[in-house]
Amino acid sequence: MHEESENQIPLLKGLVLAGGDSSRMGFDKGLINYHGIPQQEYIYDLLVPVTVETFISRKKDQVEQQSRQILEDQFTGLGPFGGILTAFTYDLTCAWLIVACDFPLLNPATIKQLIEARDVNSLATSFLDERSLMPEPWITILEPAIYPVLLQYYKNGRSSLRGVLVDYNTAVVRIEDADALLNANTPEEAERLKQKIYS
Repeated sequence: MHEESENQIPLLKGLVLAGGDSSRMGFDKGLINYHGIPQQEYIYDLLVPVTVETFISRKKDQVEQQSRQILEDQFTGLGPFGGILTAFTYDLTCAWLIVACDFPLLNPATIKQLIEARDVNSLATSFLDERSLMPEPWITILEPAIYPVLLQYYKNGRSSLRGVLVDYNTAVVRIEDADALLNANTPEEAERLKQKIYS
C-alpha cells in the first residue's frame, strides 16, 4: 500500500496564464477573439477534457464575471511566474499544465502529445523551442517537486520560468505541429495568425 502511494502519479490540473499586461499588444491578449470566444476561454476549453480542474490566472483588476473558473494572482509584479506560484499555493499535491493564453493555433493533438510525453520523474516536461533550442516555458507540465525551486527563485528575486527549466535540465519534447507554438504579442502578429486560422 505504501509503495503504491509512493508511485502514484500526481493528478494534472490546468492553468491558463492570462494575467499579463499585454503592453506590446496594447490591449488584453486574453480577450482577443480568434475562434469565436475570448482566447483565454479557448485555451481553457482545450485543457478541461485532459485535466481534473482548470483555471484562468488573472490579476485582481482583470477578474471579470464569466463561466470559467478564475484563480486570482496572489503574487503581484511577477507576471506569469506569479500566477504559477499562486496555482501551487492553491494545490501543492498536483501537477500543473500551464499554457499562456497567446497560442491561438494550439490544438487538442498538441496538448495530448505533451501529456503523453510527460516525465513524472523530471521537475517539468516542455516542448523544445526550435529557435532558441531551449524549453518553451509557456506550455509546460510542472510537477509538484518544482514548487520549492520556484519559491527559492522568487525569494532570490528571480522570476524566469525558462531559467528554472534550463537550470534543472527538465524533460524536453520535439513538437509535432510547430505552428502550435506561434504566438502573438502585437496587433500585426495577431492579424497574421487570424489569417492563418481562416485561410
